[in-house]
Amino acid sequence: MSQSNQEQIQPPGTEAEMTPQADHGEKSYKGSGKLSGRTAVITGGDSGIGRAVAIAFAREGADVLISYLNEQEDADARETARYIEEAGRRCVLVPGDIADAAHCRAVIDRAVREFGRIDILVNNAAFQRTYESLEEIPDEEWDYTFRTNIEAMFHLSKTAVPYMRPGACIINTTSIQSDKPSSMLLAYASTKGAVSNFTAGLAQMLGSKGIRVNAVAPGPIWTPLIPSTMPPEKVQSFGKDTPLGRAGQPKELAGIYVLLASDEGSYMTGGIYAVTGGIPLL
Repeated sequence: MSQSNQEQIQPPGTEAEMTPQADHGEKSYKGSGKLSGRTAVITGGDSGIGRAVAIAFAREGADVLISYLNEQEDADARETARYIEEAGRRCVLVPGDIADAAHCRAVIDRAVREFGRIDILVNNAAFQRTYESLEEIPDEEWDYTFRTNIEAMFHLSKTAVPYMRPGACIINTTSIQSDKPSSMLLAYASTKGAVSNFTAGLAQMLGSKGIRVNAVAPGPIWTPLIPSTMPPEKVQSFGKDTPLGRAGQPKELAGIYVLLASDEGSYMTGGIYAVTGGIPLL
């Protein structure tokens, strides 16, 4: 089913407004205990890729804290929590803006209070908007995009690492935009380039602690961020220029996050893993 010619009003958008609905693996993902007894923090875990990862982690045996932006996303967050609890795992919901460094620290502090430690940190939340020209980009929005997409990763990781044991991991969400930037997504693409470099450098810094750091680079994935931030004509054709000829579904990324979080990924660190429908990274 193709995406409709729709445009949600406010980013990051909601699942309920999407046509067609995204598939997060609600009916298809089957766990096998790969993350049994572990704890995870997932930013942007209410919808999109974050929801798919949260469902997969819970069905693999992890308790999950979900960070999400505001009351606009409450319904999505509660729906994700329902799937986590149906899997028999604990879910903690923490609304607030990770563009604020103090809130980043509060998210990690809450996870430590609830779980006692952090085994997996998934830095997934992001902000984007499209502009045709440099002059159109508001200064404050450029700054906000960097605070949300890359500075928050620094604050969250810095606060979490003291509560991580050998075998723990950090998984960052970068993007195909880090290698193939679109002019319409100048701020977003610039931050995703920074995320890829942050991942590679942090992996080297934390290797001696036994903490692995990797990133997943999605291509065009059908999430609420797309209809809430892109022109309707771009939404209509979203993903059709990939070798597979379609946009990906969030569920199609869950497996790589599980691999990177599990013991099966124990020798994987400093990597950028493409899930792009066939578009190569540089």
